[in-house]
Amino acid sequence: MSPSRPTAPRDAAPGRPTAPRRTTSPARATTRATPAKPATPAKPSTAPTPAQQDDPAFGRAVTTYSAGGARKYAGPVAPPVVSTSSVARFAERSRARRNLARRQVLLAVGSVLAVGSLGWLLLISPVLALEPAEVVVEGAGTVVAVDQVLAVVDAHASTPLPRLDTVRLRDEVLEVPGVREARVTRSWPHGLVVVLVAREPVAAVPEQSSAATHGAPGFALLDMDGVQVGRVDAAPDGLPVVDVPVGDKRTLTAVLSVLQRLPVELLAQVGGVSARTQDTVTMSLRDGVRVDWGSASETPLKIAVLSALRASPAAAGATVIDVSAPRLPITK
Repeated sequence: MSPSRPTAPRDAAPGRPTAPRRTTSPARATTRATPAKPATPAKPSTAPTPAQQDDPAFGRAVTTYSAGGARKYAGPVAPPVVSTSSVARFAERSRARRNLARRQVLLAVGSVLAVGSLGWLLLISPVLALEPAEVVVEGAGTVVAVDQVLAVVDAHASTPLPRLDTVRLRDEVLEVPGVREARVTRSWPHGLVVVLVAREPVAAVPEQSSAATHGAPGFALLDMDGVQVGRVDAAPDGLPVVDVPVGDKRTLTAVLSVLQRLPVELLAQVGGVSARTQDTVTMSLRDGVRVDWGSASETPLKIAVLSALRASPAAAGATVIDVSAPRLPITK
């Protein structure tokens, strides 16, 4: 019996070599499935539709609520579109410039009206006008007539205080007799405060008989600067009578300088002062003692020496005290 021959596979073509058949193990025969790619959503068009342009809610934020009632912010429905062409953009820019110019004009007009109203209120209206009833005068002393000062102020009644020239008013007050210095300050809203430094008399100088006095000479009241602040027919009590050559201003100045520096208690004891020159000042005390003062130099030292001698028992009964040389005083 001859050996059997291998048979060719049925699907092999005759005359062709056949490739060996590959067998696959059941355990490794798994199929790898490729995951499907998600479809890419189409991008929404940014250009609004005619229906969106007519919708007043287009471009606004949308608020939604979940099933549990929680509030959620979903954002704008669609991005707003300002313009879609260059002509529209130019028109929008023109409107913006016109609106800005209109606001600037309104702001300028409002500022001018506000400033004008404030100026009228402060400088023209009677809201802050000066009222004479609210004017206060201080420091008039015994010489200055207060009614004369008020008459000067009354001339500026109804003038608004911001427009009142206080420097000019001060110069007018200084022209009132007896006023040496003056200070004028505003007292809002309608008043003034006028503070005066009066020229208080320190000496009485006999006047020469003239036609103006009808043959009855009186006394001119002088302040420390030699300015006449008044006139009386009789020498007032408490003021020394000064006898100096007529028209001799240097001698009068020396006498007034001495009287100005005397203490109040010593000045009250002086009844009269005479001087032929500026170096021969002599004082007559009310108790009859004569004091030879000399010049106006070293006045503080002379005051100390005179006070010591008046209090010393050794000088008791002296009728003449010479302190013209204060380091070597003489009593008689």
